[in-house]
Amino acid sequence: MAEGGTIKRRTVLAAAALWPAAALGQPSQKRQASTEPAPPVVFVHGNGDSGALWINNIWRFESNGYKRSHLFAIDFSYPSARADDSRVQPFRSSTEDAMKELQAFVAQVRKETRRRKVALVASSRGGNTVRNYLKNGGGAESVSHAVLCGTPNKGIVISDTMLVGSEFNGASPFLEGLNSGPDDLIPGVELMAIRSDKNDKYSQPDARFVGHPGKPTGVSYDSSELRGAHNVIIDGLDHRETAFHKLAFATQYQFITGKAAATLFITQEPKPTLNGRVTGMADGLYTNLPVADADVDIYEVDPKTGERKTLQPVHRKTTGTDGQWGPFIGSSDAYYEFVLQMAGQPITHTYRSPFLRSSEVVHLRPEPFAKADEHAAAVVVMSRPRGYFGVGRDKFSLDGKVPPGISEGVPAVSTGRLAFDATPRTVLAVFNNETIPTRTWSAQHNHIVVAEFMN
Repeated sequence: MAEGGTIKRRTVLAAAALWPAAALGQPSQKRQASTEPAPPVVFVHGNGDSGALWINNIWRFESNGYKRSHLFAIDFSYPSARADDSRVQPFRSSTEDAMKELQAFVAQVRKETRRRKVALVASSRGGNTVRNYLKNGGGAESVSHAVLCGTPNKGIVISDTMLVGSEFNGASPFLEGLNSGPDDLIPGVELMAIRSDKNDKYSQPDARFVGHPGKPTGVSYDSSELRGAHNVIIDGLDHRETAFHKLAFATQYQFITGKAAATLFITQEPKPTLNGRVTGMADGLYTNLPVADADVDIYEVDPKTGERKTLQPVHRKTTGTDGQWGPFIGSSDAYYEFVLQMAGQPITHTYRSPFLRSSEVVHLRPEPFAKADEHAAAVVVMSRPRGYFGVGRDKFSLDGKVPPGISEGVPAVSTGRLAFDATPRTVLAVFNNETIPTRTWSAQHNHIVVAEFMN
């Protein structure tokens, strides 16, 4: 790391147990103008993702006094990066495409909030877009703070044989351009990077996570650091958790506001209003474009069995051109089953833990069948969009089992799936203190089940 930068380190278990004393491990820098109100925050998702992943961060900012009207999450139209940034690929975006979308989104946020500058908080690829915007898109005039979480700033690899032309290759023109110069600082912008110690699968000296086990990547565990900036290491977190874990939130909040968060808990609203968009797929890739004529039914289910409490849904809507499936006023103590039907995709039954607060980023996507599901009578998927499953670090199971494909070592998998027979029954998905009850549905009749963890 370049001179002038700082590194702070936090240990997950100790910090979680000792909060608020853990705030001592966070960066000590205050905002330059502490008398000014905290800036609006724009959350920037990663590769293939959507703004829905930021729901807990948004709720925690709200629980610490932020106005909901000052918290925004962008949805990139085509969230997946090109294999080669210089070559057009259908339904994928270039670094230039993503930068222009962020540029326009920030301009709209500034206009809506009537604020001169915003803070940016980015996960993974989103940090590439933020850096590009700050350095090459005039973003420094509109941004007060930027927090990059798990962004491979040095690259996933530095290689002329792996990921050739990819924006994630440190030898690519894109990253070489961003990393030119004596440091990574942007004048006028407070800059922070949050990284894991050794648990980020995209900051590894071995290339096994890019399909070349045993081959050196040319980078190491510090690939997410920024030269000269504030660098925070949170021990034990995986790639996604560097953005979405409650300790990552605490670091983001203090850096942006200049004070420690009063709470890491989410303040509950009895009757949250929920909404979001239905988005689809193209050529096997998720997009964040709205889908019209999709049918969404919501059922309240028994918290132990997942069985529906009523024959009729508590909410039903066919989406219009904006893809909006709500609004729906629910209960923050209720468990829900979301049933999504859209052309060309499986009927997706998504079971969710209670929604503690109102949200407009409860986006719905279809779940495709995998090749292994071909002969299954029923399929249940457990999904953790905001992190990976860590063997030995986490307690997790699906129907009392650890699904195949989740191995020991660096957490690297966010889903697990099991096949079941045709007899309808309850299947429990467990992740640490979160338990989601589901019911099996016939795969032969084009139904698939997802238990989606909030944490």
